[in-house]
Amino acid sequence: MLPKAQQNTKIVATVGPSCAAYDQLVALALEGVDVFRLNFSHGSHEEHEDVINNIVRLNQEHNLHVGILADLQGPKIRIGNIEEGEVVLKKGEEIVFTNRKCPGSAEKVQISYENFPKEVKKGERVLLDDGKLVLEVLSTDRQIEVRLKVIHGGKLTSRKGVNLPDTSLSIPSITEKDYADLDFILTQPVNWIALSFVRKAEDIIELQELIEEAGHTAKTIAKIEKPEAVRNIRKIVKHANAIMIARGDLAVEVPMEKLPTIQKDIIKRCIERSRPVIVATQLMDSMITNPSPTRAEITDVANAVLDGADAVMLSAETSVGAHPVKVVEAMNKIITEAEKHFTESIQFSLPSPKSRTYWSDTVCYHAARMAQEVDARAIVCLTTSGFTAFKISSYRPIRTKVYVFSDQNDILKTLNLVWGVRAFYYDKFTSTDETISDVVQILLDHGRVTQGDVIINTGSMPMHKKYRTNMLKLTLVD
Repeated sequence: MLPKAQQNTKIVATVGPSCAAYDQLVALALEGVDVFRLNFSHGSHEEHEDVINNIVRLNQEHNLHVGILADLQGPKIRIGNIEEGEVVLKKGEEIVFTNRKCPGSAEKVQISYENFPKEVKKGERVLLDDGKLVLEVLSTDRQIEVRLKVIHGGKLTSRKGVNLPDTSLSIPSITEKDYADLDFILTQPVNWIALSFVRKAEDIIELQELIEEAGHTAKTIAKIEKPEAVRNIRKIVKHANAIMIARGDLAVEVPMEKLPTIQKDIIKRCIERSRPVIVATQLMDSMITNPSPTRAEITDVANAVLDGADAVMLSAETSVGAHPVKVVEAMNKIITEAEKHFTESIQFSLPSPKSRTYWSDTVCYHAARMAQEVDARAIVCLTTSGFTAFKISSYRPIRTKVYVFSDQNDILKTLNLVWGVRAFYYDKFTSTDETISDVVQILLDHGRVTQGDVIINTGSMPMHKKYRTNMLKLTLVD
């Protein structure tokens, strides 16, 4: 059974208590979820493994290619436990943060980051609970304690997150918890691994090296949550396999009025580099409890689609929300309408002859250009690595569907995150003519094309050698 939705913009849904059971995952997949996200900030390895097994099962039983995204917690800084459950911090009062264990109170709380006293400076801001509380550093002993003044107060409860937008931190991007989680993740059939709080390209390169050492095929997602990452975005986009604009922490640490233009700039950079980009956090937040989204949320989702994002992501809306299936249904309606107004354009010049993949790049460029000029119904990619699909997708051919055929099951699921790409398993790859005839018949059988349609075929010749893409062919379905 096919999912109800076949839009170009993909949906990532976070799995949690509200949707972890097999039947619930199936319902979400058939409603249009393309990738399931496992948040390793929560849950045990055993719980995550149960979910992964359920996703593998639903793919097999329903002939789907739903992807799996494992999201590492990263170096999240938190305060310790508050002894009485909560305290009220009042404007103008002072409080001490210490890296030693202590019973939390309105006078002193523990902070989880050992080097906090060493790295903060007088006058820097400290934000608590997603920026709801604002403190300013008065002094530090550089070893154990920091004295702060409350600028904007409120209730503070245990284990709330800490953001340090003005401080340059030495904290490693991959924590001990992340290493332990990776030991588990790299034994599982996950397709994407997201690294939280990336600050520079070297962070994502380290993760890629760990994946390669394990012999795993997962690709990496750099989560953009820090001002430092925004400053280093060019190199991060160059080295990461994909980008997630994680607006929760990012919106706390950058001036709020800059967030929309940062989002648009990152999406543009990713498209130009053929990197999938996900817009995440609070897209349909009100639907955690309500049966319909707010007008602002509808506009937010539509704008991400119109900007060309590969995917939009649901977090608490599906993981702990009251209406996980309804929220996916609502999101798909918004995507469908927004895509009617998406402007198709081949935005980029021809690839540089200096590129290592120049020939393949040129074939992909002309496939998208030709599809536009002849009003092709489909672009068909025969791929082993997925390179052609990433590249052609980046031209956003809104009037032409992109269908990928591969004998690599992991690639098919990986590509389910990519804008406009729909995947089919195919393992013959004999002669060029026979293979093209086969894939056309498959598309006919699935109702994706009809007689009289024009198809653009890409692939490599000879087929069985599986070289980089070097072939472009126009096919009339008869």
